Amino acid sequence: MEPLTVALPKGRMQDQVLDLFRAAGYPTDQNATSSRKLIFEDASGRLRFVLAKPADVPIYVEYGAADLGVVGEDVLRESDRDLYEPLMLGLARCHLALAGPPEMRHRNLRLETGLRVASKYPRLSREYFQRQGIAAEIIPLSGSVELAPFLGLADLLVDLVETGRTLRENGLIELATIMESQATLVVNRASHKLRLKTIQELIGNLAAEVARRRDEEQAE
Repeated sequence: MEPLTVALPKGRMQDQVLDLFRAAGYPTDQNATSSRKLIFEDASGRLRFVLAKPADVPIYVEYGAADLGVVGEDVLRESDRDLYEPLMLGLARCHLALAGPPEMRHRNLRLETGLRVASKYPRLSREYFQRQGIAAEIIPLSGSVELAPFLGLADLLVDLVETGRTLRENGLIELATIMESQATLVVNRASHKLRLKTIQELIGNLAAEVARRRDEEQAE
């Protein structure tokens, strides 16, 4: 049978996700991601893994180039793709935050005029400010958004925060949490119908391992 194709995000999340798949019964070579290979299979040949940029994972899955994928909830909400989302994996926990220089803490943003906000998440940023009733121009950036306030490009920034260390090292503070995020399993809707049994088996195996880890954490 043709293996299921699973799109994984290159970078900080991929090793955690592959470790979860191994623990759930889908072993892969520990050195699989240390080479330049972008496509490799698990030892049983049941899964084919494809490494892609995080922002591209939902696209691969929605268009059927991959049957399933793993992506951060932040990327998923920003991309707004039509995907089945059966399982939160409990990995790569972080949050999307509004941040800026300390002096912005005491400012009423609703009274600000010409407010500019830099972010790699323009859609989520725009929605947040609309909900808050704050007029702001969103400036899309692809990286190093912490530079924006210092260079006068923006007053504030919206970015993903894990420990807050990068913000602190750049003299910035969190002003608000916009959303929590963690790794999420997504499935192509057509694949889910056509290969229901195989995909449900995979979801069940992953869910069991996620639950085991959660119980282990709670017992500590």
